[in-house]
Amino acid sequence: MGNRFLALFRATLAALVLGTSAGLATAQEMAVIPNRVIYPGETIEVAALIEVPLRRSSRITSAIAMYVDQIDGMVAKRTLLPGKLIPLSSVREAYLVEAGTPVRVNYVEGALQISTVGVPLQPGAAGDVVRVRNSESGAVLTGTVMVDGTIKVGGL
Repeated sequence: MGNRFLALFRATLAALVLGTSAGLATAQEMAVIPNRVIYPGETIEVAALIEVPLRRSSRITSAIAMYVDQIDGMVAKRTLLPGKLIPLSSVREAYLVEAGTPVRVNYVEGALQISTVGVPLQPGAAGDVVRVRNSESGAVLTGTVMVDGTIKVGGL
């Protein structure tokens, strides 16, 4: 009886080990690479990307794009070459405000709301803190770029 139990235990253990390693083999990680050259300042589109199986390497030391939706609509900060992995540090969010292009500047605190036109002194994406010059007074303010492309200054 002891030998039979031991044989059954070994067979069960072998099935678990084989089943586990087979499960790992089918769960292949994917990565995103360009299928053409993407130049700095260019908006990244889905058509310029392909997903490929990722071969892990000790040379991969930074975060890379793992799926297309992660970088679709972002802007390349440097040249991205076909067939090469895309480090997340090489892309940025698209700017909602550009330096020198007038935007609506809002100050809201409680019931008080003041709106004016300002000129950003630097570009910014949603959530970025930028400096903006008030077109009427010339005063330089610091504000946060909102998702609608306006800049919110002061207040909470």
